[in-house]
Amino acid sequence: MKRILLFVLTNVMVVVVLGIVASLLGVNNFLTANGLNLGALLGFALIMGFGGAFISLLISKPMAKWTSGVRVIEQPQNVDEAWIVETVRKFAEKAGIGMPEVGIFDGEPNAFATGAFKNSALVAVSTGLLQGMTREEVEAVIGHEIAHVANGDMVTMTLIQGVMNTFVVFLSRVVGYAVDSFLRRGDDRSSGPGMGYYVTTIVLDIVLGFAAAMVVAWFSRQREFRADAGAAQLMNRKQPMINALARLGGMVPGELPKSVAAMGIAGGIGKLFSTHPPIEERIAALQTA
Repeated sequence: MKRILLFVLTNVMVVVVLGIVASLLGVNNFLTANGLNLGALLGFALIMGFGGAFISLLISKPMAKWTSGVRVIEQPQNVDEAWIVETVRKFAEKAGIGMPEVGIFDGEPNAFATGAFKNSALVAVSTGLLQGMTREEVEAVIGHEIAHVANGDMVTMTLIQGVMNTFVVFLSRVVGYAVDSFLRRGDDRSSGPGMGYYVTTIVLDIVLGFAAAMVVAWFSRQREFRADAGAAQLMNRKQPMINALARLGGMVPGELPKSVAAMGIAGGIGKLFSTHPPIEERIAALQTA
């Protein structure tokens, strides 16, 4: 499963839209028409970088419900649903956060937590997880998700993503301006940036965006260890979380939407872009804690 994928994709889409709007409003011309204004560019990069990240955070819960097909449990319809709601309530009280919304979605084994605020989060588990794990293991997974909420991981990842976005926007435009200046030596630049600027910034936005994604994924992996430890603390013992991870290692986790992949129980693409550490490393960290 993937962890940050929906969040990152939504964030990138928002940044792209903001970039298009900025171009239509002539902001790029303002920044480059008569020489690069680094102060103005930094302000522009901060607005673009953090604006996209925070918009993604604010819409993360409704996006997760829509893209995952989450059915929020308003009134438990059976014993299992009542148990899930009560388990979330118990852990939320112990973690000192408000009662999250609780939901179920159809799919292979997985679970996630999302939401912009600790006291109005969403915790959802898949039907595959409920069918493939024991109650104690599911309880540990729920504890893991509650730990994500209590640790403020969504906000933390948003801030990290915002810093990375700012870096990408700022550096790509500085380099784009330098390339454009070289290609247009002696030309009249009063009309604004040339094709060299636009091509360079687009290419660097993509290339640096991948580099930024690696940094965000690294931070995400560290958060995963902390959430595992948080689940063990909420249950007052670590064996259930170890058992849940071991069970998960023998399953094929279901894919999550990109916006909530970061707060899932498992996921990742390759080593550098993986949002979750290998199951073996997570188990070893719990055993030696």
